[in-house]
Amino acid sequence: MGICSLAVRGVGAAVLIAVGAPPPATAHDQDEVKAQVTPAIAALGARVDVRVKGCDGTTGAAGSGAFTRDAQLTGRDGKGNTLSGTTRIRQGVSGTYEITVTCDGHPHQGVGTVQVKGAGAGTGQAPTAPVRAGGGGAAPLTSAAAEADEAGPGTRHAVVGLVLAGVAAIAVALRSVRRRRPE
Repeated sequence: MGICSLAVRGVGAAVLIAVGAPPPATAHDQDEVKAQVTPAIAALGARVDVRVKGCDGTTGAAGSGAFTRDAQLTGRDGKGNTLSGTTRIRQGVSGTYEITVTCDGHPHQGVGTVQVKGAGAGTGQAPTAPVRAGGGGAAPLTSAAAEADEAGPGTRHAVVGLVLAGVAAIAVALRSVRRRRPE
């Protein structure tokens, strides 16, 4: 087993360990960053405003399992100012969901919640028969397909892809150096 092969395996193991381990969070990170959603209780498909305090910088993102996609946050720099953005509530969800805010170069998990009321919730009435309005009930299916198309790979996927591309480049470079050496 050559030294290059050992080096490539060592780099691969180090990358797997680094990518698999979540970044360490300090106690003050979670206490400083806070997210608030308006309206407090959102309906399916509703547009919601997300406001975040405690982030340095002028941009960030807020994500949740209840959102169709991350809310892109913008605002003035400094911990005293607020970043804000908008997003929509996904169809087919109900209950309370945690919000994760990414700013200052790392994620802040569970810094807020969003409550979603499902179809028929809060009205005390549930549908008892189909409505004769035409369309055959296909409208909810088309909106769900459009939402699925909007969701894509996130920051974590991009970082993993870049790390794997870097490891592949190192492996190719080491292999070409090994072939050039006279034996």
